[in-house]
Amino acid sequence: MKIQAVLFDLDGTLLNTLEDLTDSVNHVLAVHDMPLRSIEQVRTFVGNGIPMLIRRAVREGTGEEEVEQCIKEMLAYYADHCMVKTAAYPGAKVLLQKLRADGIHTAVITNKDQVAADELCAAEFGDGLSCVIGAAEGRRFKPAPDGVLAAMDSLGALPSHTVYIGDSDVDMQTAKNAGLPAIGVLWGFRDRADLIPYQPMALASNFEELGKILLEAE
Repeated sequence: MKIQAVLFDLDGTLLNTLEDLTDSVNHVLAVHDMPLRSIEQVRTFVGNGIPMLIRRAVREGTGEEEVEQCIKEMLAYYADHCMVKTAAYPGAKVLLQKLRADGIHTAVITNKDQVAADELCAAEFGDGLSCVIGAAEGRRFKPAPDGVLAAMDSLGALPSHTVYIGDSDVDMQTAKNAGLPAIGVLWGFRDRADLIPYQPMALASNFEELGKILLEAE
């Protein structure tokens, strides 16, 4: 198929956000006198949005009221500290430029809060993206297809000419739920073994390889 629109996950796909997420989680946990989490633990917790990230990170048996408070604190703290250590993966900006030059629309669909998503994408990619879809009231988190469908509607993209790209099992399921082919990337927060069961159309080890898959598709 000739690709006309490419929809990207953000964390672990275009941006390495793991250190800032870990630092923010541990800030909240420290405030609540809970054990801190390692970066490898947080790697396994991400993918379903900050509320679920916190629920996985807090001490087992934590009451719902305290969990909700931790979520609020995490959202506030991360909003102010989301660009301390975060950076685009090598090759991400170049690929977005190539896709744009080839007339291919690009978008980000993320479970990250819309404000943080907009801020990060503007700082790292400027006007290199056609649209950014983050978490919003009434829009279900991935793997629900809501964000993908909103992006496609914004772009006027047809399912037959659109592909979804991500690094996790959540992303592969998101693509399936939206009726789109998926490409898995191997530099993010999950392993090949997490992606293979979803039978993605391709797996890419770096952005150069991903570019060849996208730009040579017919």
